[in-house]
Formats: sequence, C-alpha cells, structure tokens
Amino acid sequence: MPKKETKAKLFQGSLDMLILKTLTNGSMHGYSITRHIFEASEEFINVEEGSLYPALHRMARKGWIESSWGTSDSNRRAKFYKLTQKGKKQLKVEQAAWLNMNSAINQILDFRLAKG
Repeated sequence: MPKKETKAKLFQGSLDMLILKTLTNGSMHGYSITRHIFEASEEFINVEEGSLYPALHRMARKGWIESSWGTSDSNRRAKFYKLTQKGKKQLKVEQAAWLNMNSAINQILDFRLAKG
C-alpha cells in the first residue's frame, strides 16, 4: 500500500461539510471534532486549530451550529458545538454539491480523447 501524505489539503468548502457531518454524532468540543475527522479519515486529514475555530465561528454566525460551555472528558471547561436544524439542511446541500463535484472530477479523470 502506498504511504499516505502526512498532510492533506482540503478542497475549498469541504471543511464545513466535514464539521457538519461530524456533529451529526452529537455535541462535541473542538478537539473532539478534529480527533473524529482525523480518525475517520484513517489519519489522513488533520484539521489545524487555525482552520477549525474560524470555521466554527463562521458556521455559528450562519446559524448552522450552536455553542455552549461545558466540561470535557478531561474535566476541563470547553465550548461544545451542536448542529442546528439549519445546519442539518446545509449538510444536505454540502453533500449534494460534493457528490456532484466528485462525479464531474471522476468523469474528467476517466475521459479518453478519441484518436483520429
């Protein structure tokens, strides 16, 4: 099996979709969100704090997620994020757009030019 790259670049807009999808599992704090994405991607996608928190704040402003303070498993104060109804609808939009883009890219990769 080929060795995985140590860092994966996310396609524009895909981070929101990954966060929204992660939050379908329930309320989570920032570290848990990054851990879930890292583990679910078989340690391929590592979301840095500098990308995660601006995305979470942007999604909260759009009403896709809500936040509240709580206590983490390690007994530390942490902000927990929860998916809203608006966020669930947005996830469907994001997933549909991703599937359409993925299909179009696959068509390009599989396209064979007819030789004259």
